[in-house]
Amino acid sequence: MILSVEKIEKSFGARTLFSGASFQVNPGDRFALVGPNGAGKTTLLKIIMGLDNPDAGNVTFAKDVNVGYLEQETKLASDRSVIDEVMASAHEIQALGQRAEELQHEIATAGETGSVPDSLLKEYGQVQDRFERLGGYELESNARQILAGLGFPVDEFQKPCAEFSGGWQMRIALAKLFLRHPDLLLLDEPTNHLDLESVQWLRGFIASYEGAVLIVSHDRAFMDACVDHVAALENRRITVYTGNYSSYLKQREDNLEQMRAKRAAQEREIAHMQVFVDKFRYKPTKAAQAQERIRRIEQIKSELVILPEGHKHVDFKFPDPPRSGDMVAKLEGVSKSYADKHVYDGINLTLYRGDHIALVGPNGAGKSTLMKMIAGIEPPSTGTRELGVNVGVAYYAQHQLEGLNESNTVLQEIDSVAPTWTVPQQRSLLGAFLFSGDDIDKRVGVLSGGERARLALAKMLVSPEALLCLDEPTNHLDIDSVDMLENALKRFPGTIVLISHDEHLVRAVANRVVDIRDGKMTVIDGDYDYYLFKREDLAARAAAEAGAAHTGSVASSSEAKPAAASAQASKPADAQPREGKKTKEQRRAEAEARAELNRRLKTTRDRLKKVDAQLQTSRARYDELMALMASEELYADQSRFNEALSEYNDLKRSIPKLEDEWLELSETIEEEQARGRS
Repeated sequence: MILSVEKIEKSFGARTLFSGASFQVNPGDRFALVGPNGAGKTTLLKIIMGLDNPDAGNVTFAKDVNVGYLEQETKLASDRSVIDEVMASAHEIQALGQRAEELQHEIATAGETGSVPDSLLKEYGQVQDRFERLGGYELESNARQILAGLGFPVDEFQKPCAEFSGGWQMRIALAKLFLRHPDLLLLDEPTNHLDLESVQWLRGFIASYEGAVLIVSHDRAFMDACVDHVAALENRRITVYTGNYSSYLKQREDNLEQMRAKRAAQEREIAHMQVFVDKFRYKPTKAAQAQERIRRIEQIKSELVILPEGHKHVDFKFPDPPRSGDMVAKLEGVSKSYADKHVYDGINLTLYRGDHIALVGPNGAGKSTLMKMIAGIEPPSTGTRELGVNVGVAYYAQHQLEGLNESNTVLQEIDSVAPTWTVPQQRSLLGAFLFSGDDIDKRVGVLSGGERARLALAKMLVSPEALLCLDEPTNHLDIDSVDMLENALKRFPGTIVLISHDEHLVRAVANRVVDIRDGKMTVIDGDYDYYLFKREDLAARAAAEAGAAHTGSVASSSEAKPAAASAQASKPADAQPREGKKTKEQRRAEAEARAELNRRLKTTRDRLKKVDAQLQTSRARYDELMALMASEELYADQSRFNEALSEYNDLKRSIPKLEDEWLELSETIEEEQARGRS
């Protein structure tokens, strides 16, 4: 046991957060703490850290446990450089190094005057062992690796911490924690403010971390990759599940089925006995039996299964935006510079109606800058930006939360952008963004970060424009809110430009990907999985070309050694393979080459299989729509017709792309197989 949380209770006024909440974290465990916004996840972390007090219950740590805690918000005013700030955080490691030096001196002194005490040698061994295990000898090297993994350019390691924005300061706080290498890490939304590549680095770091980890996160792909237990806050208690987040969802549903069945059986038994009680309670000959059944009813009621509160799943569809032309936005010959820093140079990009584009790449590569130029928030240094016919732009970023009126209620804030809507319509919209009951009368000033983000999104989407530009829309949203947004974005008929560190959201929404890195922009006409395949394929080809170049250089150098060749030629005739007969070594080499070819082509074949299935499904649906749109009944229903037409146009664009990809993949496989045979 490294952490034990026992029967914690906590209330705020009449609202109870926890009642008998308990769980235990053992060394090496990776826990995700999940639950809807407002369930008390952050409060529980603060109770564990001693920053808040429970009304009842205990938090116990194992002896000498070192705990690291990352809060959702942090602010560093330090004038120290980033690398110095991170290095200075490793107090224990530095203290161990200092103590090791002191012990070395004491041992040397004791050796000069006589024998060295065993206690001194034992302490030195323990200190040295822990110093090495915590990476004391590689402290600066580890600090640099961690900062690079979190997306810091090397040339910014010496920049003062105070000059970084809030998101980057969160990364500095993460780096300080990781360098300290605590026995237990408590991380509250660690993926907020990270880009996709930094999130992937963080997954690997946590997966290989030697200590225990307790994470609060809304990122499902992240939790699936690096947790092995889920502590779910349900009905003011904590239920622990073994496995990652997807496993938790399945187990939870299985448990719910069993609990519903048991609850139904209990209610049937109560109802059956209640009939007897009502009928015979006052009949002298049956009174004793009736009383026995009353006691039994009370006992069952005390044992009645309490079903977890259902997750808030709201099916919301954005109002359709004004219909735009086929071309929505175009950047031509665009360059962008900030003083001496050149972000883009002569790029071209065209967005079409129905495009759902994800901008991906490392932080600082220029994703937000590109989005702002597309949205018209920032002008390009050179080049032109053109919007299509009937195209309006809606832009969402975290700073928009500051534009909310603190004194307004939630309902008044929506009314300010939808004055012609009726109150029931406004309530329906707010319900879709998980504001229900008395929530709509809350003042904006008391809302949490997640509630503010949902309200800002709701305001923007009351009457959406044809082009939505969304910069990290899921920061501070819980999983239910992300689900709602994901479903709505997938069905949005307009054009979307999205930046998000949530891989699950990007995978679900994007049908085109723009990769931005090293000052270059690469457009991938396909979904996120195809983008990952293309990146892997290009990396594999580059590695193969490098390997071939190396092999060629080795071969050319061997030509300068004729002695070896003549030695081979001078072998006796019986040592040479007979014509048409292969040696054991040749057969083994060919088998290895075939195995290597199969390994290299596995990703390509898997992708081809997936594209083939998508192509068949898309063609079948295209044929269905062609038949459906010939029906007079469909023309009579304008809403259904518009939906069918939008889907038809989407398929008309996507099917040729799938066909091109299918052909490209097939040719790749054929070429590789031919190369393997030659």
